[in-house]
Amino acid sequence: MNRRKYALLALLAALIITGCLLMPREMLTLSALQSWQHDAALWHAQRPLSAALIYFILYATAAALSVPGATALTLLGGAIFPFWQAVVLVSFASTLGALLAMLASRYLFTGWVSQRFPRQMATVNAGMAKDGAFYLFALRLMPLFPFFVVNLLAGVTRIGLLRYWWVSQLGMLPATLVYLNAGRQLGQLTSLSGILSPGILLAFVLIGLLPLASRWLTERLQHR
Repeated sequence: MNRRKYALLALLAALIITGCLLMPREMLTLSALQSWQHDAALWHAQRPLSAALIYFILYATAAALSVPGATALTLLGGAIFPFWQAVVLVSFASTLGALLAMLASRYLFTGWVSQRFPRQMATVNAGMAKDGAFYLFALRLMPLFPFFVVNLLAGVTRIGLLRYWWVSQLGMLPATLVYLNAGRQLGQLTSLSGILSPGILLAFVLIGLLPLASRWLTERLQHR
């Protein structure tokens, strides 16, 4: 086992410990976040840099470990931070978490991912081979596979780290904006299920299909 794998194992262990200590499962529920929204906002007002840094670490950890409740953390970010500051924090933290999960899949869990998701892996490999980054962009927008599955499957493809970063960040941005905006009314929310309405989901699907359709149309025109 080389140094890169040792480093990833150490980082993964640190993230797991951080998650266990700072993010008990009951904390990441809608009702729990609503109960201490005021205290979190007050803490941010008193220590804005510390609040932003700890929130960023918590969010990146939740994204990397695929902890249920990342949606609730997004809502909390919208509730306690100014909107565009929250956009920057969540966008970069979620992308960093996705990258860490992808690296763990690529260098530590390739065999397990291949055995656990053979059908999905075949689909993703075919899509990446045909459309490359456009396909990943579509996956980030369309609910074809869960967030953590996309991270794991990307690890067994040949996509480069830099390309994976910017395509993932761009593809996750629309949902980030929607949830952060909803977080501004965190106290009035009664459920997470209605935030992404069918109309919004349809818009995400159309945005995801647009680059694939443009690529297909360009290829058709070139072959005429």
